[in-house]
This record gives sequence, C-alpha cells and structure tokens, in this order.
Amino acid sequence: MNKKFYITTPIYYPSAEFHIGHCYTTIIADAIARYKRLDGYDVFFQTGTDEHGLKIENKAKEKGVTPKEYVDVIIENAKDLWKNLGISYDFFIRTTDDFHVKKVQEIFKKLYLQGDIYKSEYQGLYCVPCESFWTETQLVEGKCPDCGREVELVTEEAYFFKLSKYQKKLEELYETNPEFIQPVSRKNEMLNNFIKPGLEDLCVSRTSFKWGIPVSFDDKHVIYVWIDALTNYITSLGYPILTPEFEKYWPADLHLVGKEIVRFHTIIWPAILMALNLPLPKQVFGHGWLIIDGGKISKSKGNYKDPREYISAYGVDAVRYFSLREVPFGNDGNFSEEALITRTNADLCNILGNLVSRTIQMGIKYFEGKVFNKNIADDLDNDLIESTYKLKNQIDEKMNELKINEALEDIFDVLRKCNKYIDDTTPWVLAKDENARDRLETVIYNLLDSIRVCAILLQAYIPTTAAKIFDGLKITETSFAAINNKVETYELGLEKPANLFERIKED
Repeated sequence: MNKKFYITTPIYYPSAEFHIGHCYTTIIADAIARYKRLDGYDVFFQTGTDEHGLKIENKAKEKGVTPKEYVDVIIENAKDLWKNLGISYDFFIRTTDDFHVKKVQEIFKKLYLQGDIYKSEYQGLYCVPCESFWTETQLVEGKCPDCGREVELVTEEAYFFKLSKYQKKLEELYETNPEFIQPVSRKNEMLNNFIKPGLEDLCVSRTSFKWGIPVSFDDKHVIYVWIDALTNYITSLGYPILTPEFEKYWPADLHLVGKEIVRFHTIIWPAILMALNLPLPKQVFGHGWLIIDGGKISKSKGNYKDPREYISAYGVDAVRYFSLREVPFGNDGNFSEEALITRTNADLCNILGNLVSRTIQMGIKYFEGKVFNKNIADDLDNDLIESTYKLKNQIDEKMNELKINEALEDIFDVLRKCNKYIDDTTPWVLAKDENARDRLETVIYNLLDSIRVCAILLQAYIPTTAAKIFDGLKITETSFAAINNKVETYELGLEKPANLFERIKED
C-alpha cells in the first residue's frame, strides 16, 4: 500500500467537559479518515488534548487539585465520548505525555541554538481564556477579538521566536500554494489582518505560571502553549528523530481546525516548520462554528448538553449524520435538537430506513429471500443503475473538496431515486401477474443493488447503520473496491428486518 493520508483534529483544550462543537470537528475528521481507509489509503488519524497553560492552572487551584488531576478526569470523559461516537482515531496525544514533553524541549533548544529563539522582555496584552497575545489594534472595543473578554497587560522576561524572519516566506507560501488554507476567505483574512500589516516576533515562554513544559536550559521559564501544542503533529511521529513513522506520514495531508485557531496553524506553525527545515502540511481547513441561539457553543456560557444525551435520545448515527449533513463545511451553522429531529425523520427514517425495510420485505415476501440478477433492464432500470454506479466518482470529487454535506446529498439523491423507482414500477401490481415474475425480480434486484452500493459509501458517515444494512443484505464484501463486483444473488434473511430508524415524535 503506497497511498498514505495523515489527518488531524486540533488538540482540544480540556478546561471543561467536551460539547457538540468538539464532536463536530472530530466526526468530520473521522468520516474523512474512514472514507480514505475504505478507498485503500494507509491512514493515520490523530486527535488529542492541549493541557498546559494558566487557565488550567487556575481551574485546578479552584478545585483544590493538581492541574494533571484536573485534566485527567476530563480526558477520560472525552475518550469515552469518542468511543460513543465511533471515532476511529489511530493515536490520541496528550501534551502531558512524557515523550511529548521531552521532544518539545529538544525542539525548543534546537531553535534556540540556531538563533530562531532569543531571550528578551515582553510587554503585551494577554487573554487568559484563549491563551493568546494581542496587539492594541487587534482588540475589538478593547477586548479579545476571539472571545470578547478582558485582556491584561503582561510584562515579564521571555523567550521569543523570530516570526518576523519568516514573513516573506509565508507570503510566498500563500501565493504559490493557494490550496494551503481553505476556505479562501480564511486565507484572505490571514494575509490582510496579520501578515501584510507586519509580523512581530512571538513570545514563546512564560515565567508567571508553572503549568507548562519547562525550558530545559532555563527552568524558571515554561514553553508557551502554542509551541508546545502545535508540535504535537510531529512529536507523535517521533520527531526530532526521523523515525520510519515520521518519514512515512509527514507532511500531514490535512489539519482540521476551528476558524478561531487558523492564525496559529497557518502563520506560526508553518514558520516553525520552516525554521526546522521540514515540509509543510498540505492543507489547513478552518471550519466554522456550530451556533446555539445565535451564539457560539461555549464552555463559559454553558449553553450545551453532554453530547451523550443526544446519542442516547436519537442514536449515534443520527448525531453523526446531522453533524455531517446539516452545515456546508466551512460555514457557521445552527445546532438545535429540533433541526436534528427534523433531519433524522426526513432523511434517515423516511428516505433510507423505509426504503431498506420495504425492499427487504418485498424480497422475502415475493422470492422467499433469494433474489437473482436476471440481467434484464429497460430505460427506467438503466437510469437507476447508471446513477448508482457513477456515484462513487461523484463522492470522490466532493470528498476531495471537503464538500461533505454535498457528498451525502448525492448518496441520498440515489436513495430518493430508489423510492421513486418503486412508485414507477409498482412491484405490488407486478406481484399479482404470474407472467411478470422476471420483471418483478429485476425490480427488487435493482433496488437491493442500489442499496448495497449506497450502504458501502455510507460506511464512512454512518457506520452502525451501514453495518445493519449489510446484515440485512447478507453482504460481506464492503470495501469501495467491492462496489463494482455485482452480486448475482441476494440471499436475504427470512425474518422481517427491524426498522433502521424509528420516527421521532416532534413536540
């Protein structure tokens, strides 16, 4: 296998329990990773947690525990949530992992010895919740432009990374590699708001708190969170040792991040990699936020439920499907239980669930669960068959452009066609005519075959549901390579299949 794909989520900040916004990014990353695996790629899918900084130190103090004790509970809870959502990550990194701590210290020292990091004094405006420094001009009405909270003036001895040294190289990167930042609106924002006004050197250590990775050669300093956090994408692969894993998977093919941290991933991170003389990630995609009642889902606002409540009430695949289908990826989008219920009933229950249930029931009722391919087709059949077998190429195109909601829409277009095909061919009428047995079998076979192909593709998005469909069709070949391997005979179970989705009552 020579095709590799390395995908990452941001490493999440465990200052409080995870909400549906964290799930949103991770479900999307999981769907992409699953899709690539099914398509024959050797995938490395990484997620994790960014655990250092003043905010965590303060939260732990309030609770009367150590910072590590504070985050351990939240991270165990997060891992359980990912398990509940069926997240198929390959590696979960914590910035408190011993190997990461050691490697970050080595990277920091390397940058210092080669002159890319130097010691000076820092005075700046700092937002504790965002762990971000801002200039006066970047503030909005005197407050943090990301979270709207007060900033504080900080003066202390600090080490600096020569970010300004890489301004020209970053401009060249943006000009010569238009795919590096997506969507394009994010690229324009980085160029116009941050790079063109002139990059200042970056404060990369702190002395005013202790919860961080110590600078190995100056232990009153801890390494600033973004150097610590961003390098996780390479420390997990063994860097600064050029391990077989590093050689195999780096550079990353896709960093998925929320729009509020695009700046760090498209300015600071590539500059660090340039200083280390390493290849840059192929793409950073800054997606929008999920909105509740007109505002960002926020730990501090507490405007959310534990996502397991949604999973328990509506099923894991309903939550996954809504997250992937409802919002064009890149835009902000509204999250509400009402919208989740409407989408589940309309798509998963009415279009998919009913189609699978009645088609299998017809196969059992009319042919005792054994449906042969008669290789008879008319124009009505050919339209459905053609739509079914060109679907994979359509989905490839949409997934390569990260138009995930459109990929799902294309699959459901074919499922809608199946439902219309039933209306047009009226199998219940054909069943009354003994001379129409072959025609009836052709109709049922075509429906089963279209459902099979759609289920193979749906594995990436709603894997639990796809597995149930495979059970109903008695299908074992489920990789994308199997799509074009026509099943000559569908041997269905002789029991009435359970509904894939029960209709949810809307209060």
